[in-house]
Amino acid sequence: MQLNDERRKEMRVTVDYTNMTDKYLGKRGISQKQLDAHKKIAEKAYDYVARNRGKDDLFMGWTELPYNQNEIVADILKTAEEIRAKFDNFVVLGIGGSALGPTMAFNALCHLRYNDLPKEKRNGPRFFVEDNVDPVRMAALLDVIDVTKTCFNVVSKSGATSETMTQYLIVSDLLKKAGADLKEHLIFTTDANRGNLVKISKELGGVKSYILPDGVGGRFSELCPVGLLPAAVLGIDIEGLLQGAAYMDELCDTPEIDKNPALLCATLQYIAMQDGKNIGVMIPYSDNLRYVSDWYAQLWAESLGKNETLDGKPCNVGQTPVKALGVTDQHSQVQLYTEGPYDKVVTFLSVGRYATPFPIPHGCEDIPDVAFLGGHTMEELIQAENKATAYALTKAGRLNYTIELPEVNAFTLGQLLFLFELQTAYAGAMLNVNTFNQPGVEAGKKATFALLGKQGYEEQKKELDAAASNPDYVV
Repeated sequence: MQLNDERRKEMRVTVDYTNMTDKYLGKRGISQKQLDAHKKIAEKAYDYVARNRGKDDLFMGWTELPYNQNEIVADILKTAEEIRAKFDNFVVLGIGGSALGPTMAFNALCHLRYNDLPKEKRNGPRFFVEDNVDPVRMAALLDVIDVTKTCFNVVSKSGATSETMTQYLIVSDLLKKAGADLKEHLIFTTDANRGNLVKISKELGGVKSYILPDGVGGRFSELCPVGLLPAAVLGIDIEGLLQGAAYMDELCDTPEIDKNPALLCATLQYIAMQDGKNIGVMIPYSDNLRYVSDWYAQLWAESLGKNETLDGKPCNVGQTPVKALGVTDQHSQVQLYTEGPYDKVVTFLSVGRYATPFPIPHGCEDIPDVAFLGGHTMEELIQAENKATAYALTKAGRLNYTIELPEVNAFTLGQLLFLFELQTAYAGAMLNVNTFNQPGVEAGKKATFALLGKQGYEEQKKELDAAASNPDYVV
């Protein structure tokens, strides 16, 4: 259902960058003069993204996902309904963005103990995302599911992702041994015409498949079938997600830094990076949002961590993302952020209204250290701790800013994801790097192929074997 203008404004995600400014941080803060000096580079970054929207060859097809998927969404909703009615379990087999996005949306928008709820309260299958090839983990999954009552969503653009295809080989073998019809238990999310999953689908007689669009890289894929199908199976409002993304896109439709929240965040981070702030800490004050940090870490690190500019010059740029959780990590990490090196920018994710305020009962009236809590709510406590931590960092001269969601729902999450995607695209343009490739990841993949004896990697295998046989330093 489309939200009216009043409801959209009520649910608007906002950015408060007060604690990034010299007004509150003194000489360690960013001045208006600095922001003004970066207007041209910000406008240039905005123009680059605006000019190249939707271009598949530049992997910017993600910019159009909020607008071009009506038929796909309708089909996904129908398929999700069938899955909920037929299966006890829904398992995503994928890695990287194919796994981080579905995990993040599941945690954000479903009951935090979803899989532990009885079936009548879940109103859908239990949900698992298998994003590793740790054999202990795979065995543990198979201990708690019946493969004959499970739908497996295999997500790989090429169908050559070693981790995902390993999982597929295991699952398909178990299904065959159980006498199941593979086609009935599989859904592929892959390329439209190329790749191994397309071939496997044909061999199996036509597996239900969704397309991972050409212009959408894995870390930008949550708002296409990669993320929308799992979300729909869970009963998440996927139309609301896309509407939220479209709303944020609308809010960012200007080259003016002080009016475009994504461009503002990118500019602040760019200025900080130029000043040696090479660590970006994200602290959600919400257990629902804790995996947003994991999803963002891939988006930011893989997009910006590059050793060469677009014009071929060496650069070695990027900011290391660090995940934390409020209030948990006030008791483990905040000491470092408050008194350690001045090399960080802290981003708080705050919530205006929690789904469950939860009152704190009165008690221990003779113990002042405890009694003062009675009569408040857990919502008040976590919000107070959020504000107090931001205050402490600011008093210590540490750059921090707050992104606030009025509440956590599909519409606000869609806004947040698109804000971060646009921010990343703008920041990449400012750094003059290819935001959408990942050559460093590919190098590791190729070395893995060589070690496991994949045809065509024989010379690299010899090199790796030689290095492994003569370790110089072992204690």
